[in-house]
Amino acid sequence: MQWADRIDRRLKLRDLRILMAVVQCGTMRKAADTLSVSQPVVSKAIADLEYSLGVPLLDRSPQGVEPTLYGQALLKRGVAIFDELRQSVKEIEFLADPTTGELHVGCSETVTAGLVSAVIDRLSRQHPQLLFHMELADLTTLQRHFLRERKCELVIGRMVRMVGATPEPDMNAEPLFHEQSFVVAMPPNRWIRRRKLALATLADEPWILSPSEIVAGAPAFEAFKAVGLELPRVKVLSNSLSLRNNLLASGRFLTIIPGSVLRFGPKNSLIKVLDVELPRLPRPIVITTLKNRTLSPVAKLFIDCVREVAKPLAGLRPK
Repeated sequence: MQWADRIDRRLKLRDLRILMAVVQCGTMRKAADTLSVSQPVVSKAIADLEYSLGVPLLDRSPQGVEPTLYGQALLKRGVAIFDELRQSVKEIEFLADPTTGELHVGCSETVTAGLVSAVIDRLSRQHPQLLFHMELADLTTLQRHFLRERKCELVIGRMVRMVGATPEPDMNAEPLFHEQSFVVAMPPNRWIRRRKLALATLADEPWILSPSEIVAGAPAFEAFKAVGLELPRVKVLSNSLSLRNNLLASGRFLTIIPGSVLRFGPKNSLIKVLDVELPRLPRPIVITTLKNRTLSPVAKLFIDCVREVAKPLAGLRPK
């Protein structure tokens, strides 16, 4: 019997779903409990799959089960199959009622606080029934974990590599704009009213920075390096914008914030930009999607809105 005949006649989605549950749970008994079926049903489904394909899919041991190389290959495609089916259902729901739907988006926190907040605000006004699930992490984690495992349909963040670098082979990366960062403070910080400040003047001030800002290529690192200085005296190392804002309110601390956060963030913010010039990174903010994955209508709607909102920043290039 040819492979195509085996798939058409014998391979069942239910059996494939059971295989995925067994691997996820680690044992057939736990998978049976999770799926609310008997253990013999689970065992038969795995046996039927192995018979249909003619290869072992699981390695059994007293500690549980592990997928074989054949099992891993089937599971990889199985995830894509069920994801495509879910997307089909979403598309049908959207076609039946274009005002509803949900979307899983991965973002870095600074992108969420600026650009993505503006996009969600606009879309939620146009389509009040839309539901957005947000996952916050650095771009590498979002791409390799949330996107590749299909937990998000798209991710938005600053490209890790330099412009012109090839994205991951299974991903598409669309550049949006080059982010400009700014040194900021809040009243009553003594540097707010000063003009033409040199970075050297601020080197001994207490700074709040994120871990990604103290590595080569980041605005703070490159700016201080350009004038022959070491990184400033960092007192707090955190990705939390809320923590930054609370500490800035004391009037003692300085930090660096992307221009998109200042542009799209709260208009009544007390944050003041200091008269210090930082280099614009040659790494753009990008939308990353998975190749050969069908995007839901809501994802396409979201991406179109991101492009529109980002237009004012799209013409900017690194200096």
